[in-house]
Amino acid sequence: MAMSATNRPSADETGHGIGYTLDGGVAVIELRRPSAGNALDVSLRAGLIAAVRRVRQDGDLVRAVLLTAEGRHFCVGQDLKEHARALESAPASAFAIVRDEYNPLVEELRTLPQPVVAAVEGACVGAGLGLALCADLRVAGAGARFATAFTGIGLAADSGLSGALAQTVGPSRAAALMLLGDRFDAEAAQRWGLIHSVVPDGGAAAEGLALAKRLAAGPTAAYAEVKALLRADGAPLPVVLEREAAAQERLGSTEDHRAAVRAFLEGRQPSFAGR
Repeated sequence: MAMSATNRPSADETGHGIGYTLDGGVAVIELRRPSAGNALDVSLRAGLIAAVRRVRQDGDLVRAVLLTAEGRHFCVGQDLKEHARALESAPASAFAIVRDEYNPLVEELRTLPQPVVAAVEGACVGAGLGLALCADLRVAGAGARFATAFTGIGLAADSGLSGALAQTVGPSRAAALMLLGDRFDAEAAQRWGLIHSVVPDGGAAAEGLALAKRLAAGPTAAYAEVKALLRADGAPLPVVLEREAAAQERLGSTEDHRAAVRAFLEGRQPSFAGR
Protein backbone atom coordinates (compact mmCIF):
# COMPACT_ATOMS: atom_id res chain seq x y z
CA MET A 1 0.00 0.00 0.00
CA ALA A 2 1.35 3.43 -0.88
CA MET A 3 2.21 5.67 2.05
CA SER A 4 1.56 9.38 2.27
CA ALA A 5 4.24 11.82 3.38
CA THR A 6 2.69 11.95 6.83
CA ASN A 7 2.59 8.19 7.50
CA ARG A 8 5.87 7.02 6.04
CA PRO A 9 8.34 5.56 8.56
CA SER A 10 10.26 8.44 10.12
CA ALA A 11 13.99 8.61 9.54
CA ASP A 12 14.83 7.55 13.09
CA GLU A 13 13.17 4.17 12.46
CA THR A 14 15.98 3.35 10.04
CA GLY A 15 18.47 3.55 12.92
CA HIS A 16 20.01 6.89 11.96
CA GLY A 17 18.98 8.82 15.06
CA ILE A 18 17.01 11.41 13.09
CA GLY A 19 13.32 12.18 13.43
CA TYR A 20 11.30 13.37 10.46
CA THR A 21 7.68 14.45 10.70
CA LEU A 22 5.53 16.41 8.29
CA ASP A 23 2.49 18.22 9.60
CA GLY A 24 0.68 21.28 8.34
CA GLY A 25 3.30 21.94 5.70
CA VAL A 26 6.21 21.97 8.20
CA ALA A 27 8.86 19.27 8.00
CA VAL A 28 10.48 18.83 11.41
CA ILE A 29 13.97 17.30 11.32
CA GLU A 30 15.14 16.37 14.82
CA LEU A 31 18.59 15.22 15.91
CA ARG A 32 18.02 12.35 18.34
CA ARG A 33 21.31 11.44 19.99
CA PRO A 34 20.90 13.32 23.26
CA SER A 35 23.17 11.07 25.33
CA ALA A 36 26.12 12.27 23.21
CA GLY A 37 25.04 15.91 22.92
CA ASN A 38 23.84 15.09 19.40
CA ALA A 39 27.46 14.70 18.30
CA LEU A 40 27.60 14.01 14.58
CA ASP A 41 28.68 10.42 14.09
CA VAL A 42 28.41 8.45 10.85
CA SER A 43 24.84 7.41 11.59
CA LEU A 44 23.60 10.89 12.45
CA ARG A 45 25.26 12.40 9.38
CA ALA A 46 23.67 9.79 7.13
CA GLY A 47 20.28 10.32 8.73
CA LEU A 48 20.50 14.09 8.34
CA ILE A 49 21.27 14.04 4.66
CA ALA A 50 18.54 11.45 4.11
CA ALA A 51 16.04 13.67 5.93
CA VAL A 52 17.01 16.76 3.92
CA ARG A 53 16.69 14.80 0.69
CA ARG A 54 13.31 13.61 1.89
CA VAL A 55 12.23 17.26 2.09
CA ARG A 56 13.02 17.54 -1.60
CA GLN A 57 11.17 14.31 -2.34
CA ASP A 58 8.08 15.55 -0.50
CA GLY A 59 8.20 18.63 -2.70
CA ASP A 60 5.23 20.98 -2.43
CA LEU A 61 3.94 19.16 0.65
CA VAL A 62 6.76 20.90 2.57
CA ARG A 63 6.36 24.67 2.87
CA ALA A 64 8.87 25.24 5.69
CA VAL A 65 11.46 23.23 7.65
CA LEU A 66 12.32 23.19 11.34
CA LEU A 67 15.72 21.82 12.39
CA THR A 68 15.79 20.97 16.07
CA ALA A 69 17.32 18.52 18.53
CA GLU A 70 16.34 16.29 21.40
CA GLY A 71 17.89 16.80 24.82
CA ARG A 72 19.92 19.56 26.45
CA HIS A 73 22.14 20.41 23.48
CA PHE A 74 21.55 21.25 19.85
CA CYS A 75 24.81 19.74 18.59
CA VAL A 76 28.33 19.59 20.02
CA GLY A 77 29.83 19.06 16.57
CA GLN A 78 31.71 16.11 15.13
CA ASP A 79 31.89 13.02 17.33
CA LEU A 80 35.54 13.22 18.44
CA LYS A 81 35.59 9.64 19.71
CA GLU A 82 34.69 8.45 16.22
CA HIS A 83 37.27 10.84 14.77
CA ALA A 84 39.99 9.58 17.11
CA ARG A 85 39.30 6.01 16.02
CA ALA A 86 39.54 7.07 12.37
CA LEU A 87 42.87 8.83 13.01
CA GLU A 88 44.18 5.65 14.60
CA SER A 89 42.89 3.11 12.09
CA ALA A 90 42.89 5.02 8.78
CA PRO A 91 44.67 8.40 9.11
CA ALA A 92 44.99 8.88 5.34
CA SER A 93 41.21 8.85 4.90
CA ALA A 94 40.09 10.29 8.25
CA PHE A 95 39.04 13.56 6.62
CA ALA A 96 37.26 12.05 3.62
CA ILE A 97 34.00 12.65 5.51
CA VAL A 98 34.36 16.39 4.90
CA ARG A 99 33.99 16.02 1.12
CA ASP A 100 31.90 12.86 1.18
CA GLU A 101 29.41 13.70 3.96
CA TYR A 102 29.59 17.23 5.39
CA ASN A 103 29.85 19.02 2.05
CA PRO A 104 26.82 17.28 0.46
CA LEU A 105 24.80 17.77 3.65
CA VAL A 106 25.51 21.49 3.85
CA GLU A 107 24.87 22.01 0.15
CA GLU A 108 21.56 20.13 0.28
CA LEU A 109 20.37 22.02 3.37
CA ARG A 110 21.46 25.49 2.32
CA THR A 111 19.92 25.21 -1.14
CA LEU A 112 16.47 24.02 -0.06
CA PRO A 113 13.87 26.34 -1.62
CA GLN A 114 11.78 26.25 1.55
CA PRO A 115 12.61 28.56 4.47
CA VAL A 116 14.53 26.71 7.19
CA VAL A 117 14.35 27.57 10.90
CA ALA A 118 16.83 26.19 13.45
CA ALA A 119 15.85 25.88 17.13
CA VAL A 120 18.94 25.88 19.35
CA GLU A 121 19.26 24.92 23.01
CA GLY A 122 22.46 24.35 24.97
CA ALA A 123 25.70 23.80 23.09
CA CYS A 124 25.96 24.66 19.41
CA VAL A 125 29.62 24.34 18.48
CA GLY A 126 31.90 23.35 15.64
CA ALA A 127 30.02 21.55 12.89
CA GLY A 128 26.89 22.02 14.98
CA LEU A 129 27.25 25.77 14.52
CA GLY A 130 27.86 25.21 10.82
CA LEU A 131 24.65 23.19 10.70
CA ALA A 132 22.66 25.93 12.46
CA LEU A 133 24.04 28.52 10.04
CA CYS A 134 22.55 26.55 7.16
CA ALA A 135 19.15 27.73 8.37
CA ASP A 136 17.63 31.00 7.24
CA LEU A 137 16.42 31.94 10.73
CA ARG A 138 17.62 30.78 14.13
CA VAL A 139 15.84 30.79 17.50
CA ALA A 140 17.85 30.11 20.67
CA GLY A 141 17.16 29.42 24.30
CA ALA A 142 18.61 32.04 26.64
CA GLY A 143 21.22 29.59 27.94
CA ALA A 144 22.46 28.52 24.50
CA ARG A 145 26.20 28.84 23.97
CA PHE A 146 28.17 28.88 20.77
CA ALA A 147 31.76 28.43 19.64
CA THR A 148 33.59 27.67 16.42
CA ALA A 149 35.83 25.20 18.31
CA PHE A 150 37.93 24.03 15.35
CA THR A 151 41.22 25.76 16.17
CA GLY A 152 40.99 24.31 19.68
CA ILE A 153 41.79 20.92 18.15
CA GLY A 154 44.24 22.23 15.56
CA LEU A 155 41.83 22.46 12.63
CA ALA A 156 40.39 25.31 10.54
CA ALA A 157 36.71 24.87 9.61
CA ASP A 158 34.28 22.71 7.70
CA SER A 159 30.48 22.40 7.34
CA GLY A 160 30.47 25.74 5.52
CA LEU A 161 31.20 27.57 8.75
CA SER A 162 33.88 29.96 7.49
CA GLY A 163 31.79 31.47 4.72
CA ALA A 164 28.48 31.46 6.57
CA LEU A 165 29.94 33.03 9.71
CA ALA A 166 31.71 35.80 7.80
CA GLN A 167 28.52 36.54 5.88
CA THR A 168 26.43 36.60 9.05
CA VAL A 169 28.59 38.53 11.54
CA GLY A 170 31.14 40.20 9.23
CA PRO A 171 34.71 39.17 8.35
CA SER A 172 36.43 40.88 11.29
CA ARG A 173 34.25 39.32 13.99
CA ALA A 174 34.26 35.99 12.17
CA ALA A 175 38.08 36.03 12.18
CA ALA A 176 38.15 36.66 15.93
CA LEU A 177 35.60 33.93 16.64
CA MET A 178 37.42 31.41 14.48
CA LEU A 179 41.01 32.25 15.48
CA LEU A 180 40.39 32.64 19.23
CA GLY A 181 37.59 30.09 19.49
CA ASP A 182 35.96 31.94 22.39
CA ARG A 183 32.49 30.93 23.48
CA PHE A 184 29.66 33.41 23.09
CA ASP A 185 26.15 33.37 24.48
CA ALA A 186 22.70 33.80 22.97
CA GLU A 187 22.57 37.50 23.83
CA ALA A 188 25.78 38.18 21.92
CA ALA A 189 24.61 35.98 19.06
CA GLN A 190 21.43 38.00 18.75
CA ARG A 191 23.31 41.29 18.99
CA TRP A 192 25.61 40.21 16.15
CA GLY A 193 22.70 39.11 13.95
CA LEU A 194 23.38 35.40 14.21
CA ILE A 195 20.14 34.67 16.09
CA HIS A 196 16.68 35.90 15.09
CA SER A 197 15.21 35.70 18.60
CA VAL A 198 16.07 34.51 22.10
CA VAL A 199 13.47 32.76 24.25
CA PRO A 200 13.48 31.22 27.75
CA ASP A 201 15.41 27.96 28.00
CA GLY A 202 13.37 25.01 26.78
CA GLY A 203 11.24 27.17 24.52
CA ALA A 204 13.30 27.24 21.33
CA ALA A 205 11.56 24.28 19.66
CA ALA A 206 8.07 25.68 20.28
CA GLU A 207 9.08 29.15 19.13
CA GLY A 208 10.86 27.71 16.10
CA LEU A 209 7.79 25.66 15.19
CA ALA A 210 5.55 28.71 15.49
CA LEU A 211 7.89 30.62 13.20
CA ALA A 212 8.04 27.73 10.72
CA LYS A 213 4.22 27.52 10.68
CA ARG A 214 4.03 31.26 10.01
CA LEU A 215 6.40 30.85 7.09
CA ALA A 216 4.50 27.79 5.84
CA ALA A 217 1.38 29.93 5.56
CA GLY A 218 3.22 32.56 3.53
CA PRO A 219 4.17 33.07 -0.14
CA THR A 220 6.57 30.17 -0.46
CA ALA A 221 7.33 30.84 -4.12
CA ALA A 222 8.51 34.32 -3.12
CA TYR A 223 10.53 32.85 -0.25
CA ALA A 224 12.36 30.55 -2.67
CA GLU A 225 13.25 33.50 -4.89
CA VAL A 226 14.42 35.52 -1.86
CA LYS A 227 16.69 32.68 -0.78
CA ALA A 228 18.18 32.42 -4.27
CA LEU A 229 18.82 36.18 -4.36
CA LEU A 230 20.51 36.16 -0.97
CA ARG A 231 22.84 33.38 -2.10
CA ALA A 232 24.18 35.81 -4.72
CA ASP A 233 26.06 37.73 -2.02
CA GLY A 234 29.02 39.58 -3.48
CA ALA A 235 27.78 39.54 -7.06
CA PRO A 236 28.31 42.74 -9.09
CA LEU A 237 25.45 45.23 -8.86
CA PRO A 238 24.28 44.78 -12.50
CA VAL A 239 24.06 41.01 -11.91
CA VAL A 240 22.07 41.52 -8.70
CA LEU A 241 19.69 43.95 -10.41
CA GLU A 242 19.06 41.58 -13.31
CA ARG A 243 18.46 38.65 -10.97
CA GLU A 244 15.95 40.72 -9.01
CA ALA A 245 14.16 41.79 -12.20
CA ALA A 246 13.95 38.19 -13.41
CA ALA A 247 12.64 37.03 -10.04
CA GLN A 248 9.93 39.72 -10.02
CA GLU A 249 8.85 38.71 -13.51
CA ARG A 250 8.56 35.06 -12.48
CA LEU A 251 6.64 35.91 -9.32
CA GLY A 252 4.41 38.38 -11.15
CA SER A 253 2.79 35.53 -13.01
CA THR A 254 2.02 33.49 -9.89
CA GLU A 255 -1.41 32.95 -8.43
CA ASP A 256 -0.10 34.12 -5.04
CA HIS A 257 0.93 37.55 -6.32
CA ARG A 258 -2.27 38.25 -8.21
CA ALA A 259 -4.47 37.04 -5.37
CA ALA A 260 -2.51 39.12 -2.84
CA VAL A 261 -2.90 42.29 -4.94
CA ARG A 262 -6.66 41.69 -5.17
CA ALA A 263 -6.82 41.11 -1.41
CA PHE A 264 -4.94 44.34 -0.73
CA LEU A 265 -7.27 46.34 -2.96
CA GLU A 266 -10.28 44.75 -1.26
CA GLY A 267 -8.95 45.48 2.22
CA ARG A 268 -8.52 41.88 3.36
CA GLN A 269 -5.65 39.59 4.34
CA PRO A 270 -4.24 37.45 1.49
CA SER A 271 -3.88 33.72 1.64
CA PHE A 272 -1.05 31.99 -0.18
CA ALA A 273 -1.09 28.67 -2.02
CA GLY A 274 2.56 28.56 -3.03
CA ARG A 275 1.66 28.77 -6.72
